[in-house]
Amino acid sequence: MRYVVIGSSASGINGAKTLRELDKDAEIILISKDEQVYSRCILHHYISGIRDIKALNFSGEDYFEKYNIRWINGVEVIKLDDEEQIIELSNKQSIKYDKVLIASGASPFIPPIENLRKANNIIGLRNLDDAQEIKKAIDHIKNVVVLGAGLVGIDAVAGLVDYGLNITVVEMADRILAMQLDHYAASKYEKLFNEKGVNFKLGVKAEKLIIDDGNNPKELIINTGEGIPCDLIIVATGVRSNINFLKDSQVETNKFGLIFNAKGQTNVENIYGAGDVSGKNPIWPTAVKEGIIAANNMAGNELIMTDFFGSKNTMNYLGLATMSLGKVILPDETYIEEIEKDENNYKKIIHKDGKIYGAIMQGDLSYGGILTQLIRAKIDVSKVKKPIFNIDYSDFFNIKENLEYTY
Repeated sequence: MRYVVIGSSASGINGAKTLRELDKDAEIILISKDEQVYSRCILHHYISGIRDIKALNFSGEDYFEKYNIRWINGVEVIKLDDEEQIIELSNKQSIKYDKVLIASGASPFIPPIENLRKANNIIGLRNLDDAQEIKKAIDHIKNVVVLGAGLVGIDAVAGLVDYGLNITVVEMADRILAMQLDHYAASKYEKLFNEKGVNFKLGVKAEKLIIDDGNNPKELIINTGEGIPCDLIIVATGVRSNINFLKDSQVETNKFGLIFNAKGQTNVENIYGAGDVSGKNPIWPTAVKEGIIAANNMAGNELIMTDFFGSKNTMNYLGLATMSLGKVILPDETYIEEIEKDENNYKKIIHKDGKIYGAIMQGDLSYGGILTQLIRAKIDVSKVKKPIFNIDYSDFFNIKENLEYTY
């Protein structure tokens, strides 16, 4: 049996490892455009100098030897022939497969802002090459614009904040980290970054990039008419799945990415998918689980992905730790919001009819494990006779034979 895994990030690395654990005799080939294995979640640590390339590796130095996996790196998959079961690579090599796991991830999306796509010094922050390019540019630039204030955008800011650059963040939402935080929690980070000299333009839209005769960026015009000086633009406005190599195949995709079910199966036999390539959920823990589950089903061990609770984010910028879980803004007036805060800590829980649907913790995160379990398992806390911020595992760990929790 020859398994081929496309991609060397969370899904691919964990999927290949699982295949080896389940099938000791199979041939396993992992193909990646990347020449290194690294965590995309901590690329800003490389930019800031906190970590080197070796310290980005989450698989272990001897991963490929330990699990007897052949690694073809530095090449791109350009075509998948699902009828002949052949993968064609950018180095003219062709690889035959029996089963394949597509974990090819996603790439930065450059929005159709005038002149943006043809200008120099326009970089995403999705892979190590991007981080290296940003780091290389630091000595030759003064003004940086970050387009987008989601996790990737703020990661970029965190990586650059101590280099003495003029950094401006342009964001359409009315706060940074709008998917993860409410206004209060976001404002804490905004204040910390402001103190470091970072300028935020919130609730605005980029309209045009002014470039010179050499296509170098000079000024970004936003919809207020203001011009923001820029030598480098880091684009963090979203991603597009890496599925171009599937265009001549029968493998089904949609506007988001690859389509696969809870077993990781696509519509074509022997072809599986996992991770960001679906375009649905970029959260690292979910990508890991999807890779493991797809690998199990590839090896004949039936598993189903039942836990899609991916809305968990932890972050620590400028020494302030934060965790967000599930819904962070009240969906409507039928939900209840409870808040507990002091100068250094902030906790918010959103619940309805005894079920907790979301939470934010900032500062002290010690309650995070319990809240994660309460939300993920949809535990009814209405029978717990204590404040919602004081629940502990002893309040719900007993389970009846029918799997109901007892209190």
